[in-house]
Amino acid sequence: MATEQKEVSNAIGLEEIGTEAQEPKKEQKTFTVEEAVETIGFGRFHIALFLIMGSTGVVEAMEIMLIAVVSPLIRCEWQLNDWQVALVTTMVFFGYMIFSILFGLLADRYGRWKILLISFLWGAYFSLLTSFSPSYIWFVFLRAMVGCGVSGHAQGLIIKTEFLPTKYRGYMLPLSQVFWLAGSLLIIGLASVVNPTIGWRWLIRIASIPGIILILAFKFIPESARYNVSTGNNKAAIATLERIAKINRSVMPEGILVEPVHERRGRFRDLLDSKYLRTTLQIWIIWLGISFAYYGVILASAELLERDMVCSLQTAAAAKELGDDSEESRSPCHCRLFAPSDYRIMIISTIGEIALNPLNILSINFLGRRLSLSITMGCTALFFLFLNICTTSTGLIGFLFMLRALVAANFNTIYIYTAEVYPTTMRALGMGTSGSLCRIGAMVAPFIAQVLMSASFLGALCLFSGMCAVCAISAFTLPIETKGRALQQMK
Repeated sequence: MATEQKEVSNAIGLEEIGTEAQEPKKEQKTFTVEEAVETIGFGRFHIALFLIMGSTGVVEAMEIMLIAVVSPLIRCEWQLNDWQVALVTTMVFFGYMIFSILFGLLADRYGRWKILLISFLWGAYFSLLTSFSPSYIWFVFLRAMVGCGVSGHAQGLIIKTEFLPTKYRGYMLPLSQVFWLAGSLLIIGLASVVNPTIGWRWLIRIASIPGIILILAFKFIPESARYNVSTGNNKAAIATLERIAKINRSVMPEGILVEPVHERRGRFRDLLDSKYLRTTLQIWIIWLGISFAYYGVILASAELLERDMVCSLQTAAAAKELGDDSEESRSPCHCRLFAPSDYRIMIISTIGEIALNPLNILSINFLGRRLSLSITMGCTALFFLFLNICTTSTGLIGFLFMLRALVAANFNTIYIYTAEVYPTTMRALGMGTSGSLCRIGAMVAPFIAQVLMSASFLGALCLFSGMCAVCAISAFTLPIETKGRALQQMK
C-alpha cells in the first residue's frame, strides 16, 4: 500500500514538472500592431513621415487651386461663358469622385503605398499634358484626368494615421494643414509672376514639378504595418516596425506579433453594416457640405475679385459714370485678368487657413472631434451670411479670411475623424467613399459661386450657409467619438 502511494506521488510530481516545463510556451508574450506603435512611440521616423506624406498636401493644393488662378485667362483665351468656366472645376471633381472610391477599394486590397505612387504618377503625367491643350474641350478632359490622379493622394493621410501613436494623432494630423496652405500660397505666388509674363501653360508645367520630386521620396516610406498584418504578412509588418524602432532609437515590445488575418477587406457593404450605417451616412453628409463650403469660398473669392463684386459706397451718379465698364464686366465672355492687388487679397485670405489651427488642435483634443466640428460648421454658416453685409474691400478681406480659417478647420477635423472611426480593413474605403461624396459638393460649388452668385448674390450665400448649418447638426449627433480611442483593426 505504501509503495502504491509512493508511485502515485511520484507520478503527480512528474506531471507537475511536465506542466511547469510547458508553461513558458503557453504564457509566451504576444503583442499587436497597436501595442507596437504605442511602445515604439514618436520619433525621427514620424517626423520624416510627417514631412514626406504631408507634402502630398502641397501637390494636391497646387493642382486644385490652379483652376482658380487660371480661370480668368482661359475665359479670355477661349471666350468662355460662366457655365463653361464652372464646368472645368466640376469635371476635375467628377474625376476625383469616381476614382476616389476605386482607389479606396484598391488600397484596402493591394496596399496604401502602391496606390499612392500610382496616383502621383497619373496626376503628374496628365497635369503636364494639360499645358499643351489645343482647345477648351481638351483642357476639360485632361484636367478631369488630373482629378482622377489627385484622388489617390488621401492614402498619404491614411499611412500617417496608421503609423502615429494615439496621443499624437490629434496634434500631428491637424498640422498637415500647413502643407495645404503652403501649396495654395505657392500656386498663387507663382501665378502672380508667371501668368502675366509667360502665361498659364507654363504655370501648369511648373506646378507639376513638386509632384515629380515627391515621387522620388516615397521609397523612404514603408507600406502600412496595419495593412500588412490584415493580409497575414506579419513578416513584413515586423520588419517595418523594427525599422521604425531602430530609426526612433526605441525598442519593440517583447513577444511575437499576433493579429487575426482578415480575408474580407475593402467591402462596400461593411460601410453600411448596422454598426457603422448611421456614422457613414452622417459622415457623407458632412464631407459633402464641407467641400461645398470650402470650394465655394475659394471660387467665390476669385469671382468677387474678378468681377469687382464688392459692395461700395458709390453714388448712383458715380455708378452711371462707370456704366460702360460695368457693362463690359458683366459680359459673359469679358477679359478681366487679376491685378497684383487681387493676388495679394487671395494670399491674405489663404493665410487664414492656418489662423485657427492652434485653436482647432486644442479643441479637437479637449472638446473632442464631434463638438469641435459642430462649432466650426455653425460659425461657417454665420460668416457666409456676413458676406452680404455692405462693407469695404478691407471688410471683405476680413470675412474671407475668417471663412477660409473656418472651412480649413472643418476639413482638419473631419479628415481626422474619418481616418479614426473606421477599422483597418475598411479605412481606405471609408476615406475613399467620403472623398467621393466630398467631390459632389465640390462639383456643385462652381455653379453656385460662379453662376448663381452673378444672378442672386444673397441666394447663393443662403445656400452655402444652410448647408453648413445642416452639417453642424449632423456633426453634433455623430454616434461615435474618436478622441483618445485606439485605431480599430477589425470591424
